[in-house]
Parts: sequence; C-alpha cells; structure tokens
Amino acid sequence: MDIKKILCELTSATGIGNIREATDKAVNLFKPFCEISYTDNLGIMARIAGESDYTLAVEAHIDQIGFIVTDIDDDGFLTVSSCGGIDLRMLPSRPVIIHSEKEVRGVFCSTPPHLSEKDAEYDKISDFKIDTALGGSAKDIIKLGDYVTFASGIYDLAGDRICSKSLDDRAGVAVLIELASRFADKKPPVNLVFCLSDMEEIGLRGAKTSAFDISPDEAIAIDVSFADGPDIPESDCGKLSGGPMIGISPVLDRAISNKLIKIAKEKGIPYQLEVMGRSTGTDADIISVTKSGVKTALVSIPLRNMHSDCEIISLSDVSSVCDLLENYIKAVK
Repeated sequence: MDIKKILCELTSATGIGNIREATDKAVNLFKPFCEISYTDNLGIMARIAGESDYTLAVEAHIDQIGFIVTDIDDDGFLTVSSCGGIDLRMLPSRPVIIHSEKEVRGVFCSTPPHLSEKDAEYDKISDFKIDTALGGSAKDIIKLGDYVTFASGIYDLAGDRICSKSLDDRAGVAVLIELASRFADKKPPVNLVFCLSDMEEIGLRGAKTSAFDISPDEAIAIDVSFADGPDIPESDCGKLSGGPMIGISPVLDRAISNKLIKIAKEKGIPYQLEVMGRSTGTDADIISVTKSGVKTALVSIPLRNMHSDCEIISLSDVSSVCDLLENYIKAVK
C-alpha cells in the first residue's frame, strides 16, 4: 500500500470528541483486508483469524488534540479549553476550524509586536481568543461545546519526510492498516486484533475499554515519540529516520522488547531504544494493567514538533515499523 496516501486520508479527517470522521475513514481503509468486529464511541477493532487461539492486539490511537468552545463574547471572540496537551507558545496566529453545524474558519489572535512592550506571556489557554470575523453574529452560528481543530494540511519536506497535523497518532493507525493488508491473503500464526482507540489524548480512555473487551494474550502499542531537534538532549529523544523506537520501561514486557530487538537485528531493520524510568505516557500503560495484566510492548515512530499543527515524520520510519511488526507477528508462536 501507499503509506503516504493513507496518511493524507487519515490526517485530513477530524477525530475529536463525537466527531468521528477519522474513525469512519479508518474503517473504510480496513474493510478490504479484515473483519470490522466492533465499533463504539471509544474506538474500533478489526480482526484477522489466525492458526491458533493465541491473540495479539496491535493498538494505535485515532484521536487528535484540539479545543472546545467555552465562551463567546459579544464581539464574537471565542474562548476555548484544550482537549489534550497543547503547547501554548505556538498558538498565536494559528488558523483553526470550528466544527459547528457548518465549519467556520478562525484564527488565534496575535497582538502585533509594535503594540507590545515586551514579549507576550500566556499562562493558560483562556488567555487566548479565536477570531472568526463574525462579530456579534458568532453566537448565532457557533455554540458552546463546539470542537475546534487546527486547519493545516499535509505537505512534503526534503527526502521522505512529511509535515502535517495529527500525525500523532495517525502514523500509528497507518501502520495498523498496512499490517492488515500484508496479512489479508495469508493466515497469521496467531489471531490479530487491530485496535484503534479513541480519547488517548484525554486519559487513555479507549485503550482501557478495548483491551478489557479483547483480553489479548499480549499487546503492542504503536505511538509516536520525540525526535531530535535543536536544544533537545540526545538522551531525551530518538533520531528522525533512525528507525522504530523500541520501548524499554518497567511497565513494559522485557521479553517482548528483547524479541523485537532480536528480530530487528536479524532482519537488518534499523531501530533505536527508548528507555523510560517509569510509565510511557501512552496507551501501553493502561493496556498492561487490564484485568489481571497483559504483556505489553511499545514501538514508537520518531516525530518532531509533537502536539502541534506541523508535526514531522519520516516515511522510512513508518515503513520500518511495519517491517518490524510483520516479522514479529510471524514469530509470535
């Protein structure tokens, strides 16, 4: 499959709160390859039956960061609250879409530097306002509780690198779709459940319910993690185009991590380690403590500018994650 084309389709769709365009898009992309076994307001599951009763769940989250409208003043300026972690430093002048009955374009206000005595400092999201140019009519068109998302699109950078909103974690979703296509015409040795969890950004909610329902023998979460950049210590990040980041953490199953490393070495797949002293901050944390516990691993795609509308990944990293997981699935039992 064309990974870039899949990412274009996924990142262009909205997935926040009760807006499920991204989920619907993912369902359509999965349908040619496997059975959609379950859909609810916290995600979807797709299955490929294997040669044994052993079940491996491969998981990524489908939701994205964004905002929700909390106030509309008489001049039509919107106040919002964040849905997920937002870097307040990058908000001024950012274009957004307000998802009302009809989509409304807006932009986060920015005070001209000519009128500021010093650099503006913002301590909380309510300090920001969104301008839609609707003036007093904004209250007739936009409602409290409407969701807001970034308006940027996807575009190419040098080499195989792309920039877009929502690559966290649509890149992981693309991996699951590609894996489904690779096993569509050949029976895997174990049952495969591809889980697309919703609401990861607001508390790992979808992974909690889906893992409980699946009750897998083991699981691998696919997410993104910090890639190298200016002023970022090497010890805190991976390298863009350096290959999958295999997680090492007390909450993760060391045997699975070691097996992933062994397969990467044997197959010549580039990889790097991501060592964490406690939890991972991903769905892997909640999956690992489901019911009586699930053996869980984490594989991450290096990503720059996390939780922004200009996230950057390397397509070669995504392909390498697919190759690593395909070979792992073949060797599970």
